Amino acid sequence: MSTTLEVFAEITCPFAYVGLQHIVEHVEAGDHPTDIIVRAWPLEWVNGAGLAVDGVIEKSAALCEQLDIDAFAGLDADQWPTTTVPAHRLTIAAYDVDAPTGLAVSLAIRHALFEEGRDISDPDVLDAIASAHGLSVDDAADEAAVRAEYDLGVERGVKGSPHFWLGDDGFFCPALDLGRDDDNHLIARFDPEALTAFYSRLDR
Repeated sequence: MSTTLEVFAEITCPFAYVGLQHIVEHVEAGDHPTDIIVRAWPLEWVNGAGLAVDGVIEKSAALCEQLDIDAFAGLDADQWPTTTVPAHRLTIAAYDVDAPTGLAVSLAIRHALFEEGRDISDPDVLDAIASAHGLSVDDAADEAAVRAEYDLGVERGVKGSPHFWLGDDGFFCPALDLGRDDDNHLIARFDPEALTAFYSRLDR
């Protein structure tokens, strides 16, 4: 029987990008069938404004250095999206096909943003991603579908991005232990204890 893992995540969140990669790799390496459903948690609605690119660049650099990972190579301040809502709409349309297509599109959008330096609020960029997965941006769900997922996250008590859910059990950013030093610089490490507890629950 397949397990359903839901995650509410902002597309431009570097913590969600790293956490998703880590957990997708775990699922793909295991033998327990799991559907990963990435749901919309647009911070432009949560906070009234999207993430500022300068802060994302700072956090991304700290994550790469402190976690010894190679990510965010294409992050480009000049191609930073003005909104993530259309990209969330495309992701929902992809999940309407099936869970693997939805996950592939969700990851492709983040890869385009963080590794290729592409503006994922640009309709041409989204159209190219859609076409690569047998979709059209014309097939994308309307904004009401994004609002429905956001409202679901509010109802579920989502704390931030990324917040994973297995049934009624929530795990906020289980892959990473994040903090600040005395100078307010980001401190990040993979959290083995939290990951062990999370994977134990996931792999049942």
